[in-house]
Amino acid sequence: MIREALQKDIAVMQKSSPVDLVTETDQKVEQLIISSIKGKYPTHSFIGEESVAAGASSVLTDNPTWIIDPIDGTTNFRSSRFALIGAVFCAAFWPQIEFGIVYSCIEDKMYTARRGKGAFCNGVPIKVSGQQDINQSMVLTEMGFKNDPEHFQTLLANIRTILTIPVHGIRCPGSAAVNMCLVACGSADAYYHMGIHCWDMAGGAAIVTEAGGVIMDVSGGPFDLMSRRLIVASSRAIADRIAKAITEFPVGRDDVEG
Repeated sequence: MIREALQKDIAVMQKSSPVDLVTETDQKVEQLIISSIKGKYPTHSFIGEESVAAGASSVLTDNPTWIIDPIDGTTNFRSSRFALIGAVFCAAFWPQIEFGIVYSCIEDKMYTARRGKGAFCNGVPIKVSGQQDINQSMVLTEMGFKNDPEHFQTLLANIRTILTIPVHGIRCPGSAAVNMCLVACGSADAYYHMGIHCWDMAGGAAIVTEAGGVIMDVSGGPFDLMSRRLIVASSRAIADRIAKAITEFPVGRDDVEG
């Protein structure tokens, strides 16, 4: 559905900011995924990016919950045929993520993971690079719009700080879920971000964990799916080094209504 839409004119709508975008395809893909799953699991709950934008709750309960991002990288999608666009969903049988799926549509790469069963790309097992040296690391992040000028300056300062450690390089591919999969398969060594959402992180969290990676909060503490921030890395040493280097700024939580 996403690949077909790329052949047509894409009507784009803005949500909360100039980089918070939605297309008709986002909405159609989410509806397709939810309706398909509901047919088999009618009692399960859902947290979907477009459903939440329309007013649905994003609070996790004890009920089995599917967390869905129909197009992760809508700006890439709008920019037309930029390679990294992901369709993401996972099942969070709270408090643990049971499995995750990230489909990198243009590349036709299907990343999958199930708790305790390993991580795969198109059925082939994947592992993190195992890199321990931050100076030899390729680090991923994103430069999204920030309404607060101070937060935006902190974001830019963090990139400067990471670059001057120094690291091997920094890249901003434009899809949180695909970024996590790039760490999981060893194409990059770390990814950090503040200001994303549970639907950006959930599928990738399962995949990077099963690929042997480290996932934590930007403070260095345990990863919190609803915190809107994370570090993933090929090793604890690299994750800890990034946590010590970057400055935090408030981004709120997904499970706090209003």
